[in-house]
Amino acid sequence: MKAMYLALVLALSFDASRLCADVISRAGDVGSIALPVGAAVGALVVKDHQGLGQLALAYASAMAVVYVLKPSIDRTRPDGGSQSFPSGHAASAFVGASFLQRRYGWRLGIPAYALATFVGYSRVHADRHYPSDVYAGAAIGIGANIVFTHRREHVSVNLAPGREHAAFLVTIAW
Repeated sequence: MKAMYLALVLALSFDASRLCADVISRAGDVGSIALPVGAAVGALVVKDHQGLGQLALAYASAMAVVYVLKPSIDRTRPDGGSQSFPSGHAASAFVGASFLQRRYGWRLGIPAYALATFVGYSRVHADRHYPSDVYAGAAIGIGANIVFTHRREHVSVNLAPGREHAAFLVTIAW
């Protein structure tokens, strides 16, 4: 009887660990899309059409680099599949995170980078990539934003009249 309980506990714990791995993997899949899409939606909400264009250029160039390198290098995945290097999920996630940080600052960048890091972790945890695949994907995503994304600045020039003088006031806010 004890052996049956032990077998049941082991079977349930195995299923629980597999379920946890599936949840982590799927959350990483969602994050790899949610970050760049969320960045695009955010740019649209604040009517940052220039930023949206920069994100599109960064994303397209990063994915082009990833999908030229994958078949060229054709590294075997830890699970036996092909085209492991570089991680497209990590590149996609880090394009979104890096865009948010470079365009709008660290207040958005820190949580975005945390989510992108989780996406990379999920790919290694699921045995779909080696850590070096994820690092390369992250570097490609960040590098694309270094090339295409510039900090958003709001510049306004106002006349500041005084009693005995007038001056121009230049305000830059980000």
